[in-house]
Amino acid sequence: MAVRSIFSLLFGAGLLILGNGLIGILLPIRLGVEQVSADLSGLVMSAFYLGFMMGSIAGQGIIRRVGHIRAFAAFAAIATATSLIHALVFDVAVWAILRAVSGFCIAALYAVIESWLNVKSSNEHRGQVLSIYLITSYLASLLGQLAVNTYEVDGLGLFCLGAVLMALSLVPVVLTRVAGPELGAVKRLGLRVLYKASPLGVIATWGAGMLSGAFYALGAIYADSLDLSVLQISLFMSVPIFGGMVLQWPIGRLSDHYDRRTVLLFVLVMCVVASIVLSFFGFGGASLTTLLVAAVFLGGALATIYPLAVAQAYDYVDRSDMVGASGGLLLVWAIGATVGPLVASFFMGRFGPSALFVYLAVVAGALVAFTGYRMLRRQALPAAEQTNYVSMQTTSAIANALDPRTDPLPEFYYSDEDPGDR
Repeated sequence: MAVRSIFSLLFGAGLLILGNGLIGILLPIRLGVEQVSADLSGLVMSAFYLGFMMGSIAGQGIIRRVGHIRAFAAFAAIATATSLIHALVFDVAVWAILRAVSGFCIAALYAVIESWLNVKSSNEHRGQVLSIYLITSYLASLLGQLAVNTYEVDGLGLFCLGAVLMALSLVPVVLTRVAGPELGAVKRLGLRVLYKASPLGVIATWGAGMLSGAFYALGAIYADSLDLSVLQISLFMSVPIFGGMVLQWPIGRLSDHYDRRTVLLFVLVMCVVASIVLSFFGFGGASLTTLLVAAVFLGGALATIYPLAVAQAYDYVDRSDMVGASGGLLLVWAIGATVGPLVASFFMGRFGPSALFVYLAVVAGALVAFTGYRMLRRQALPAAEQTNYVSMQTTSAIANALDPRTDPLPEFYYSDEDPGDR
């Protein structure tokens, strides 16, 4: 019943994520073809996360003023247009602006889709809907990486395909008859309050953004420097997504039965080891199989740091404040994801593409040290008193209202009529 009621929204979300994933891998490959330096490429790709952060802050106000349907149509149209303009104009500064605009739109589009999912989910089915949505997101992201093989990377076809997918995401979403919640009611907890409640939760969230933002923005540039084919590059960027999806369950089970900080420490060490292996691959060479296996474990680590950090923060936040806490943590993640590619690309431009994984190892190593320090400063909660681990993605705080750990949004948060239809 839950799947049937949200199928059209999931289909629209899947098309949007697929198209965005395709453009996300195409741009760094195309920048490599055009022989753009790693530091300038990093600037272009990090602009997406800057726009995403701005969209997370300002997008909700726009949606509240014009209504969900009109907002979704407008943001999807702009995201589609930016994909096509990439094909018409090749200029690093213009591409950076386009990526920022695209990031703003994607953040707002996630908020619209996830607010509708909340409306269509009964309290007893919230966890099931969240799981289905996350699986849809993972699969669409993975397919988006592989879709780069459908046309030549130096032509117009892939830009057009990405734009078509984003445009088609409009159809199932705007035809829905259910209004979304009033997004203005979802408030973020202040960063000072969050840090006081859980220093490790905040720092680990920031580190998750520094790591994931850098890898997914610049990983294709590193793979291209190894003279891999487009197919091999797409495999290198898709297997981490697969690893993230597969490792969610075992990591979650461990974190629910043992000190969550110990599990986080283990995941961070896995990130360090995988990054070191990949950096040696770039410096000295290794088999493609070794590259892909290391990438699977790296992706699994990157995908679980954020939900572990959120769970750690939730352990010390009242249930009624959890949705607000997730909004604050998402902002922290977005800041890290904006800064990460800039810092990593700086080192890549000076020391070579393999410096990306040296950067990842250093950041993860610093998080290992901070986690160990916090373990000495605060006693662990008994496993029975910890909140449960829930797989999460960095989309919008609205999605976390689906989290079974949180209180559902009260009925007065929902509007009877979409303002855009008045």
